[in-house]
Amino acid sequence: MPAEASFRNARIVLADEIIEGSLTVADGTIAAVDTAGGSIGEDFEGDFLVPGLVELHTDHLEGHYAPRPGVRWNAVAAVQAHDAQIAASGITTVFDCLRMGSEGTDGFAKGEMRELADAIDQAQREDRLRAEHFIHLRCEVSTPDVLSDFEAFRAERRVRLASLMDHAPGQRQFQTMGQYELYYKTKRGLSDEAFARYVEMRQEQSARFSAPHRKAIAEHCRANGVTLASHDDATLDHVGEALDDGVRLAEFPTSLDAARASHEAGMSVLMGAPNIVRGGSHSGNIAARDLAEAGLLDVLSSDYVPSSLLHGAFKLAEDVETISLPQALALVTRRPAETVGLSDRGEIAPGKRADLLRVRWHGGVPVVRGVWREGRRVA
Repeated sequence: MPAEASFRNARIVLADEIIEGSLTVADGTIAAVDTAGGSIGEDFEGDFLVPGLVELHTDHLEGHYAPRPGVRWNAVAAVQAHDAQIAASGITTVFDCLRMGSEGTDGFAKGEMRELADAIDQAQREDRLRAEHFIHLRCEVSTPDVLSDFEAFRAERRVRLASLMDHAPGQRQFQTMGQYELYYKTKRGLSDEAFARYVEMRQEQSARFSAPHRKAIAEHCRANGVTLASHDDATLDHVGEALDDGVRLAEFPTSLDAARASHEAGMSVLMGAPNIVRGGSHSGNIAARDLAEAGLLDVLSSDYVPSSLLHGAFKLAEDVETISLPQALALVTRRPAETVGLSDRGEIAPGKRADLLRVRWHGGVPVVRGVWREGRRVA
């Protein structure tokens, strides 16, 4: 049933300004935005009215599906729990990351990512979900089985984004061994001997598989309208490779040079909102705030903390004098939507989808007080 709603006494965040007024929704889209106070509809009591957030990269579903090592939850129930937290964080459009290619120690069996994708589709069809879900395939191109995993998703209509990643030691995020040892030895409890064998195996796999797998996946995505992302680019050569592949989104560049080259080449530069909230990268790479201050940040992602997306945008606007709230919110609404070709959302304007949030900024932490998707209240 087409949704209708009206809101008044709100601070409405438009593309380039904030106005006080009212908004009406008809048939699930924004019908009118008015500076008049209005006398009907929900009284926002001066709270912000902002577009629903668009999340391009979140690994958060995995934690609901595999809450402990060796434990698997019902896939549909896991999707619902993930979705509830996503929506309560103000995210109305989400790209759920599913991993393609096994690094040997990730703990997921063959077919589990396909099971999760089927659960997402079932939950969406049965109207179980609050947000709209798409799929982001995280393709570990250095693994021998990435193409066989990818094969199961070639005709998947929810796949709208794929990232080309190489987490082998000596590559991109792990150009030095310090962080790699922390991630793959210390956290996973490997002995010195086991870690040495693992490093050797992964380096050999990267040398053998990365280039042909990257090419095959990129070709399929370009031919089928799937947006391509690079991952952890560190050098100008990495950026050049991304351009050759047809990449549109540069995820988590690890150096200022790579971020600048990506941005200037027309790619959208994505960084993690937790990086903004925490004040720096957890892995010691460039700070997202530095890129924002330099005008090189285009998109924020919640990555592993859904609530960080809205928090990061408000914090940027509060902490960086040159970034207004409309500009900061564009990083989590309009610009990610544009990057993946979703032109119907991400902005408060007549004709756009009525994906909307009621937000109160209090004590340095935003409070989400209402969420609407296509005019229908979902949280």
